Amino acid sequence: MTRAAVVLVSGGLDSATVAVIARRDGFDVYALSFRYGQRHAVELDAAAKVASWAGAVEHRIVDIDLRAFGGSALTDDIDVPKSGVDPSTIPVTYVPARNTIFLSFALAWAEVLGADDIFIGVNALDYSGYPDCRPEYLASYQAMARLATKTGVESDRALQIHAPLIDMTKAEIIRAGLELGVDYAATISCYDPTGDGRACGECDACRLRQKGFADAGVDDPTRYV
Repeated sequence: MTRAAVVLVSGGLDSATVAVIARRDGFDVYALSFRYGQRHAVELDAAAKVASWAGAVEHRIVDIDLRAFGGSALTDDIDVPKSGVDPSTIPVTYVPARNTIFLSFALAWAEVLGADDIFIGVNALDYSGYPDCRPEYLASYQAMARLATKTGVESDRALQIHAPLIDMTKAEIIRAGLELGVDYAATISCYDPTGDGRACGECDACRLRQKGFADAGVDDPTRYV
């Protein structure tokens, strides 16, 4: 018996792996992506590919405009840093409240679908230090969501936010994905790609991806500049 799950799919390495994990675990995947004013909107082409080969029942791309607030190199006229990853500080590529906004949309769709499960590809080891990728954040959001929904109030069903990659290194994620048949050539992680979808190779996301493939001992299929 399958169950519906909303899976946040960005088109990157992590969310692609999570989508396939959700399918492996017996869920019907309802993929959710966002066109939020990000400079790397080419990721949505990758998200569509991921949703397709992950066997998504449906893939929705929701338009929201986080450029209205800016405050991030991904949604404002701020240069994407390319000097290396420093997880001791929160980089300017952090988009204020992004995961809270994305999870809220996922929660709304889950309620409509009658789904009790949401999957998100956050990671708290090989990452850029974003505050909304930590386990304590997800636990707090899940507790709030159980109080804030009709389903949570009127039934004994409890929303589950699944973050299966939260304690994995990038290399471990890649190895797990390859075992499940993830086509990483269809994904893109870059924050500052070219118009034709080639990755810059220097931003935090590219560096973490390159290190992950190197540590995993497998070739990185990304098209770099």
